[in-house]
Amino acid sequence: MANVFQIMPYLEGDEMIFVQGLIKDMSDNQALLFANAYSSRRKDSQTILLTACIGFIGFAGIHRFLLGHIGMGLLFFFTGGLCVIGTIVDIINHRRLAFEYNQRVAQEVAIMTRGSAQ
Repeated sequence: MANVFQIMPYLEGDEMIFVQGLIKDMSDNQALLFANAYSSRRKDSQTILLTACIGFIGFAGIHRFLLGHIGMGLLFFFTGGLCVIGTIVDIINHRRLAFEYNQRVAQEVAIMTRGSAQ
């Protein structure tokens, strides 16, 4: 059984607990494959915060594009971050936005990792 803290020490809090639950039944080799694929696809909450802050200087919605929310990204872009209120809300919730994205990515990578090892 692989330990997520040894493989991915940069994870924090809820994300570490979530990933540990996904890799608990994987072999060490599968866990390393998972860690490599997941590390390249996950988004850091600080990146989301930085791109959301860019919304104040005219390019609102970049963080939504990074998270795969194309419709919301376009809406933010054309409405100035929903008159800046949406941008402020996303700055406050940047950790939750990144965590939700990373959960989806982790589940996809776990399915791919389990499927490739069989």
